[in-house]
Amino acid sequence: MPARLVVLVSGSGTNLQALLDACADPGYGAEVVAVGADRDGIEALARAERSGVPTFVRRVGDAADRDAWDADLTAAVAEHRPDLVVLAGFMKLVGERFLEAFGGRTVNTHPALSPSFPGMHGPRDALEYGVKVTGATLFLVDAGVDTGQIVAQSAVPVEDDDDVATLHERIKAAERTMLVETVGRMMREGYRVEGRRVRVGGRGSDG
Repeated sequence: MPARLVVLVSGSGTNLQALLDACADPGYGAEVVAVGADRDGIEALARAERSGVPTFVRRVGDAADRDAWDADLTAAVAEHRPDLVVLAGFMKLVGERFLEAFGGRTVNTHPALSPSFPGMHGPRDALEYGVKVTGATLFLVDAGVDTGQIVAQSAVPVEDDDDVATLHERIKAAERTMLVETVGRMMREGYRVEGRRVRVGGRGSDG
């Protein structure tokens, strides 16, 4: 049976689409069983619906407080029994309840080579600092901001004529490839966490 992926989104869903396309190949070893969002009316939800994937929305404003939202989101994800949760452009920080349920089984991407340039403006910060190489990071989500154990990284050279937009576009292309390839390997081959190190392969899994 293919591994079960729940993908959480907030926007256009280009990373989601890449995963949906990959999962169409039975050899990929995983399927997207649900897509969740923190807002209505976004293209990512439309992508899921066009692919016949169930969707759900849990808006922060509909919950009594942030903890209640986190509990609602956790319950909604749990209904689909995921082997892995993928945050694909999900613009909310998950909370303690979510991490208790899915810690070690949730991945996210960051448009920089962690631990450099955390936060919302990785490409801009890398460009302003003057680095010659930046990239994308896939990591296990923890309670910090872009601080979880690194699963994979992809390097992207910074060109002399780059601005934030051109650099970010190349990072996003590398990020999509890294995400699809690594999630597939994690689900087919297993993974294990040893302190700060994540080892993919060997069928072992902490997830």
